[in-house]
Amino acid sequence: MSRILVVCTGNICRSPMAEGFLRAALVRRLGDGAPMVSSAGTSGWDGTGATPEAIRAASDLGVDIGAHLARHLDDAILDEADLVVCMTADHRDAIARSRPDVAARTFTLSELVDLLERSSTAGPIEARVAAVAAARNGTTPSRAGDVRDPLGEPLAGYREVAAELHELSDRLAAALVEAPA
Repeated sequence: MSRILVVCTGNICRSPMAEGFLRAALVRRLGDGAPMVSSAGTSGWDGTGATPEAIRAASDLGVDIGAHLARHLDDAILDEADLVVCMTADHRDAIARSRPDVAARTFTLSELVDLLERSSTAGPIEARVAAVAAARNGTTPSRAGDVRDPLGEPLAGYREVAAELHELSDRLAAALVEAPA
């Protein structure tokens, strides 16, 4: 799998942090062979940088997102993505409604981590994602585990969200590339 897309609303808080954390976690495990990770927002504020609080919270955990520029999610961006990782069920469901052809490869971050950690499928990333998509097929996707939007909160709120994203991103990278438990 060569392209992972992380999606939130404005692409200025959660998704830039998750993009940075996931990229770093995958590079630690795969080096130059790590998949490309990017982000966009369902209401993306094109060309806007990440919020200062998001930059600081990510930096506190070792990731620099200072050069990030927001992008508005569109069909071309979705077409390029092999895996779409959303911050909330609302993001996932909106993508599935507008692009049913992308629904099978679209998950919330916490949903994907949970499904992969419970899966015994080994092999390349594509096989693991296909297996959990097939296992989810016909069931109502979970609405639990949304990552809250810290926009408008003080730095402490961003740090809480960053810590959650850091942990989930590390778990996702491990579940995508390491041998199942």
